[in-house]
Amino acid sequence: MRRRMAALAAILTAAPILALAATVSTDTGRLRGSTANGIAAYEGVPYAAPPLGLLRWREPQPVQRWKGIRDATAFAPACLQLGVSMAGEPDPRTDEDCLYLNVWASAKRPRGQSPVMVFIPGGGYANGATSLPLYWGDRLARRGVVVVTVAYRLGALGYLAHPELTAESPHHSSGNYGLLDQIAALAWVKRNIAAFGGDPGRVTIFGQSAGAMSVSMLMASPLAQGLFQGAIGESGGLFEPLQLAPSYSLSVAERDGVSYAKSVGASSVAELRRLPGAALLHGEAGKVTHPVVEPYALPLSPYDAFVAGKQARVPVLVGWNAEEPRSLTDLGSVRAATFTQDIRKAFGPLPSAMIDAYPHADDAQAVQARTGFERDLRFAWDDWTWARLQARAGPPAYVYRFERRPPFPAGSVRADWGASHFAELWYVFDHLDQETWTWTSADRKLADAMAGYWVDFAKRGDPNGPGRPAWPRFKADDGAILRLNDLIAAGPPPELATLKIFDGVYAQLRGAPFGTAKAP
Repeated sequence: MRRRMAALAAILTAAPILALAATVSTDTGRLRGSTANGIAAYEGVPYAAPPLGLLRWREPQPVQRWKGIRDATAFAPACLQLGVSMAGEPDPRTDEDCLYLNVWASAKRPRGQSPVMVFIPGGGYANGATSLPLYWGDRLARRGVVVVTVAYRLGALGYLAHPELTAESPHHSSGNYGLLDQIAALAWVKRNIAAFGGDPGRVTIFGQSAGAMSVSMLMASPLAQGLFQGAIGESGGLFEPLQLAPSYSLSVAERDGVSYAKSVGASSVAELRRLPGAALLHGEAGKVTHPVVEPYALPLSPYDAFVAGKQARVPVLVGWNAEEPRSLTDLGSVRAATFTQDIRKAFGPLPSAMIDAYPHADDAQAVQARTGFERDLRFAWDDWTWARLQARAGPPAYVYRFERRPPFPAGSVRADWGASHFAELWYVFDHLDQETWTWTSADRKLADAMAGYWVDFAKRGDPNGPGRPAWPRFKADDGAILRLNDLIAAGPPPELATLKIFDGVYAQLRGAPFGTAKAP
């Protein structure tokens, strides 16, 4: 932590950055942010009313207008949560009053001219904070975009489904309050971003992990149609058969919600609303920390929405990391003798064909097998499938595989991560200098390229630009993807054979081949 703060201090003192005031008018009042090195930052901007009291587990409500100029020079608290989204980060300051966003833009603010990138952080729907320095949008804003980062309700406060909540809803649904928050934030962007120099007709949403899954759900949600014109998903998507996740159905989620309420000592929603927010993070909160397929915000899963042609028809850029589980799973405990049992204990009674696709004759091989299995099950298959469905629909899809191993310091909690979950974020946000690690020229070249690809995609719906290797449009099941490492080059996914095995298993679960609806 000391090294991290020292690195940030070095950045902040390396050049003259007198924090000048920057004011802007929104539809609910004026804001005062700060300007440093040509970039204006507005932090802690409310996009919905505090979801407190009777507004707990309701759609986000409009912000009340304020008089005078509101200070926007400090991040708002993160939404209530336990732990952190990424190991090694400090616990954020939290509060139930948390529906705020942050904006970075050129201080010159050419009205309505710059593309907009709206970032949705991950954290398994259970944690995450937009104040994390890694997510700051200053470096991307220097490349000619306006960057917005969005907080949304988490855990039981964000995703509880319950029969009483469904009964009181005019839409006859419950759950997905966190998704509704994201939609409300996008509506705020559409109404207000021109005042910050952004173009409300060129908005790209991007997210990582649960944030990427949220992006896939926003593409499927009828409420989000027209609020964005491009989508980026990093290491996440919701495309596997919901037979593997029955709790995602409204009826099962409601049942789990009743059980959760009892676990925290409440017999009704009224009693739940009287509990302090912190009490709602305990009990069986894990049962209700996930999206729900329900009639209002998410009437169809992303897979089914794509098959039915009801998804947002916008360009897509998606991908995964080569060693995703190294930052998520204790691979040191993996043993060949218990490989199959351990996987089924962690992920349920998965078909043998999926597990047997990864040879695990000895312990060393079992570690590699577990790495490949979790990468494909939790991330690669979903993103590969997202791209295939997108390619069938018509708007372009671009797919990457991040393979670079950042120089995580020895002895740190991240020492053995490799090209793991989260690892691409330092490069996407072009924030290598936030860490005093032994970055090489190859790292810096890759960060420059990746930030450039992401920004150019936001500008034109195509990541290609001058001075970078060509990124081919994804066209078919065996289509080329871009492999991001010291060498940036196109080629087929190395895990193609195992991904196709997943296809066969999932087709049996769905009762229909990939890309088709279940037969009546």
